[in-house]
Parts: sequence; C-alpha cells; structure tokens
Amino acid sequence: MATKTTKTAPSDKASPSRAAATAAAARPTLSFSRTNAIWLGAGVVSIAIGYFLLSTGSEKIAPILLILGYCVLLPIGIIKK
Repeated sequence: MATKTTKTAPSDKASPSRAAATAAAARPTLSFSRTNAIWLGAGVVSIAIGYFLLSTGSEKIAPILLILGYCVLLPIGIIKK
C-alpha cells in the first residue's frame, strides 16, 4: 500500500494571507458613529467661524472658538466611542 506524502510550507515563513490576517488582528481600528461625526462637524464649524472672525479683526471671540475647536471638539470627535 502506497502512502501519500504532502508538502507543507516551511514554518519560518508564513503565507501572505496568514500574515495579513495577523497584522489586521493586531491593529486596532477606528469606528466612527453619527455622534463622532457631529462632534467633528462642530469642531470644523467652530474653527471656520473662528478664522472668519479672526480675519475681520475679532480679538476676543475668535481665539476662544479656535481653541474650542482644536483642543476640545476635534479630540472629543476622535476619541469618543
């Protein structure tokens, strides 16, 4: 009775599909919901209004809106789950 021999891949080299699956599993993914989009949109609007007011000469409200947009709203939009 003859036995079948099968060739196996060397264990030191993983197949490309296996390596891609391992890399994908190791990397965290960002999932943005509607809430994230609202926070990011509010940040962009705050920044746009801040730059507009800055171009018209506002020295009080424009910096507040820019700091609010860049330092509060955009990070909340990225981090919040």
